[in-house]
Amino acid sequence: MGRLGLTLLLGAAVLAALLLTSTVYGTTSIPASDALAGVLLGTGIVEGEMSPLHRIVFDLRLPRALFAAVIGAGLGIVGVVLQTTTRNDLADPFLFGLSSGAAAGAVFVITVTGDVLGFWTLPLAAFFGGLVASGIVLALVHGLRTSAPEKLILAGLAVSFLFSAITNYLIFAGDSRAAHSVIFWMLGGLGLARWETFPLVCAGLALILAYAMYRSRWLDALLTGDLTAATLGVPVQGLRFRMFFVAALATAVFVSVAGVIGFVGLMVPHIARGIAGPLHSQLVPTAAIVGAALLTGSDILSRLLLAPQELPVGIVTTSLGSVFVFLLLIRTARPRR
Repeated sequence: MGRLGLTLLLGAAVLAALLLTSTVYGTTSIPASDALAGVLLGTGIVEGEMSPLHRIVFDLRLPRALFAAVIGAGLGIVGVVLQTTTRNDLADPFLFGLSSGAAAGAVFVITVTGDVLGFWTLPLAAFFGGLVASGIVLALVHGLRTSAPEKLILAGLAVSFLFSAITNYLIFAGDSRAAHSVIFWMLGGLGLARWETFPLVCAGLALILAYAMYRSRWLDALLTGDLTAATLGVPVQGLRFRMFFVAALATAVFVSVAGVIGFVGLMVPHIARGIAGPLHSQLVPTAAIVGAALLTGSDILSRLLLAPQELPVGIVTTSLGSVFVFLLLIRTARPRR
């Protein structure tokens, strides 16, 4: 087993420890034996009567821990894809209006319509908003008849500002009593983690992971520049459009159930490149593990920092992200010897 394999194995062990910690610790600490019993009883491996403590583990804490891991892994891969296709080291879902569109859809439900479709109303509205935002970006770029990275970024920024304005208007004009729910959702949180929506986030992760691995060689070619990639037989414009669309679809899924969680897609690719290098066959799975561990650890912090009150996980990831960007800027500003 090579160095990368050992690193990934260590990362998987750290992730498993974080998942266990997330299940055991919270507003009320639960003994590890009771947490294990709750998982075994809930999955049907062991037969018996589930106590309220076991219900807390299986119905609330376990899905929340798994949601954090899956969404963190997905956002990490989305960040890798966007940074490669745009050749921008600061690219993430925020930059392209994907998160803003999903936020506008969710805020519309919270402040205007309410849960007209029951539990699925908020996820569906956020998913639809993310798709609309990505569709506008792609339409703008298509209308310019170019897939140049700088045009894609400018179109994404314009759409992001547009949907941010729509969101702010809805907050101002809507029911003031819903302001707390809106703010908590826009800052990101895993309070909506339920087994009913777990297949949805798994599908989002599977989509971006499978397509990124399937086109890993083409993504490697993009690192050399558009002209070189084209000479190697890569359909640069088509690849950029398809990658952006898949990234947008996956992001819409994640935001629809967890709100707007910032900076994960920006930080993870840089950390993963330091571990696995730039080639995507190794970079993508590494980013998945790093992203899963980062968001799971951040969610644990969000529950413990102000216990028994829960802090939106987006505050934790944004704080970490701001420090990370500072360090990144300092590192790039140092003159090379």
